[in-house]
Amino acid sequence: MSYQANNERYESMTYNRSGKSGLKLPAISLGLWHNFGGIDTYENGKSMVRRAFDLGITHFDLANNYGPPAGSAEVSFGRMLQEDLAPYRDEMVISTKAGYYMWPGPYGEWGSKKYLVSSLDQSLKRMGLDYVDIFYHHRPDPDTPLEETMSALDLIVRQGKALYVGLSNYRPEETRQASKILKELGTPCVIHQPSYSMMNRWIEEGLQDVLDEEGIGSIVFSPLQKGILTDRYLHGVTPDSRAAGPSVFLRPEDITDEVISKVSRLNDLAAERGQKLSQMALAWVLRGGRVTSALIGASKVSQIEDAVGALNNAEFTADELKLINDILN
Repeated sequence: MSYQANNERYESMTYNRSGKSGLKLPAISLGLWHNFGGIDTYENGKSMVRRAFDLGITHFDLANNYGPPAGSAEVSFGRMLQEDLAPYRDEMVISTKAGYYMWPGPYGEWGSKKYLVSSLDQSLKRMGLDYVDIFYHHRPDPDTPLEETMSALDLIVRQGKALYVGLSNYRPEETRQASKILKELGTPCVIHQPSYSMMNRWIEEGLQDVLDEEGIGSIVFSPLQKGILTDRYLHGVTPDSRAAGPSVFLRPEDITDEVISKVSRLNDLAAERGQKLSQMALAWVLRGGRVTSALIGASKVSQIEDAVGALNNAEFTADELKLINDILN
């Protein structure tokens, strides 16, 4: 039997406007950075994407290099679209990015117009799409003029290959300059994708103010601090955890006794709130309305269900916020 989406999928999800644009994103979005590549179990990934959409997650975030191998997450997602989700394409926000290394030679990474246009063409082919909803420049290029990189984003929208453009990993002043150029070109930046969590608050030191001033939304990645802000490491590193595996993003030395002590206290507070720690961490990044969407990764369906459940208790008292700060400072 072919897939039929849940008829009640929009009733419990919260949708937030991205900056001053017309684009609304679900408060929880699904990223395909890990667990959707060619080395992963396709049926598991398909189950997660189906369940996410059934829960009102309309936004699926990819990049040219997601896998491994690079590009394979887009291939897998394209297959899922063809098999299941094609009838719902107009209800979905699909994003991809370019900026990191993708192929050899001088035009295979960074921010030249040559690379960005070529990369998106490849991404569209892998996913079987005519356009993406959001195309991001994945990281600033220190050598290519910002005007060239932004004019490439403008060109891509004018070609009909993307509806909106965004930035990722740009610092405050770079963001301000890029936004100014894009506005002058007539293709405003609508979203910024930075890292942000209780333990990683760099965007509070200037970037959030720039986004507010420029009318740009934000979707934050690693809101669970690579899995540290879950109950996964309360008793140290287990053999089946990401920190014990080959990941270069989370290493056993990141899980110190001090970190475990802090996480344990946060876990106690989450329990008092009637939540899992992961749910409290997601609610925390969304507090106050300055973040448009929290971008989660997942390895199983239950993690997606837990993440959406965070929205059932998304408010904090002043005392709770102070306690979180006290624990982490």
